[in-house]
Order: sequence, then C-alpha cells, then structure tokens
Amino acid sequence: MKERMLRKIRETIVNMVYRANVSHVASALSIADILYVLYFKVANISLENINSKNRDIVILSKAHASAALYSVLYHKGFLSKDYIDGYSVDNGKLPCHIDKDKSNFFEVSGGSLGHGPSLGAGFALAKKMDNNSGRVFVIVGDGECNEGSLWEAIMFVSTHKLNNYTLIVDYNKLQGFGTTDKIICQNNLAERIKSFGFKVYEIDGNNIEETEKTLKLKSKTPIAIIAHSVKGKGVSFMENKLEWHYKSPNEEQLNIALRELKEKY
Repeated sequence: MKERMLRKIRETIVNMVYRANVSHVASALSIADILYVLYFKVANISLENINSKNRDIVILSKAHASAALYSVLYHKGFLSKDYIDGYSVDNGKLPCHIDKDKSNFFEVSGGSLGHGPSLGAGFALAKKMDNNSGRVFVIVGDGECNEGSLWEAIMFVSTHKLNNYTLIVDYNKLQGFGTTDKIICQNNLAERIKSFGFKVYEIDGNNIEETEKTLKLKSKTPIAIIAHSVKGKGVSFMENKLEWHYKSPNEEQLNIALRELKEKY
C-alpha cells in the first residue's frame, strides 16, 4: 500500500509537469517522500480540523517544488482532480508557485526563497503565545540555506525556545546553477544549525521509515532535520542531474518515467 501510494504521488507529479510544460520536476520528486510522511503519517491535519488553531502546520518554503505538495494533497483527498488538471495552465486553479488563497490547505504563498522559515517562526510563536497545541514543520531546500533570512529565523526560533518548530532541509546537494558545495559550501550544515541551539538529526530523506521515526520526535528545543535526498528520485535519467531543475519531460521521457515508477514502486 505504501509503495503504491508513493508511485501514485510521483506519477501525478511527472504528469502535471509534462502537461504544463514547466520546470522543477526533479525538485518535486526530491521531497515527495518527506511530504508523504508528513501528511499521511505524522502531521495532525485533516478535512475536519483544517480551521482548528490546534492543528499542525506544514510550510513548503521551496515553493518551486509545489507539484509535490499538490500531488500529496490530492492523493490525501484535500484537493480535487480539477485542481491537478488545472496546474499551471491558462484559467487553471493551481499556479507553479503556491498561492494561499487557492485552498485552505496552503498555509502561505511561496516563491521567493528564504521566507518560509520566518513565516513558520511566526506561526510557532503565535501558538506558544495563545497556548495552542500543534507543531510547525518548514521544508526548505539546501540551496535555500544561502539566504540570510533563513539564518535570522533560526536565531529567532532558538532565542524564543520554540520547541514546536521543526526545520526540514531537503539536502539533495543540487541547486539552480550547480552543486551546493561549490556555490556556497553546505558540508557543515548540521553543525552550524546545532550551534544556534537546535536539536539536529541527519537522515535518509527518501527512507520512509527513518523519516517517519524522526519527524515524530519531540524535544525541549527546536528541531532541524537534514534530510539527505536524491533530486529526481524514482526516475533514473532525472536522478542527480542538474538540468532537471529546469527541464520538462517530453512525451517519450514521460512514458519512460512512468514505466520506471511502475517497476520501482
């Protein structure tokens, strides 16, 4: 059942990107497993409690990978198929970057990198001030860690001891124009975040069991998870290939990708 759902989520991602002829399919495949675990295994978010102040909050700061979020929400039953069919097309319901006004299940609008961590800090602080329960999960890319606003958020969250805050770094080691270690070295990312007072875990972000176990952990301090992942995970010709940050599959590539996903999941 788990493998079948992971396949469906990935199939929907590649089909959406193919139909719209847009970018970031590999970025979306990179975080498909993390989002699956959050919405299907960990986060307290449902149709019934979406308006509750005590529910969990999931923020996708690397909003260029929105196809992954849309696919997971669709397969969870939070979005209807007409939303998926209207992804990044004229008069469609879903833009490439997240628009919070399109659905109650979109926590914030996204596009400019580095904003999500600070928005999440605001949500987490508000929950503490109002004595509301629920956790805040913020997903960022490793390239996004180049942004100064992310580090401002980390300092703020640590200073205010927001232990309801979990930062998840999709550490696939590729960003728009190269490898993360060559653009701005990220090799000591866990050490740097830990120095600000976070409890830090390093995991295989494409391992469902390990990801679920870690995301369920709680701490007296804020948590950061460095999720080592594979960009383009599940499609061999996209995996760890920089060009798929921007490319869209043609019909032949789509069919190969769907065949591979059916064989692997």
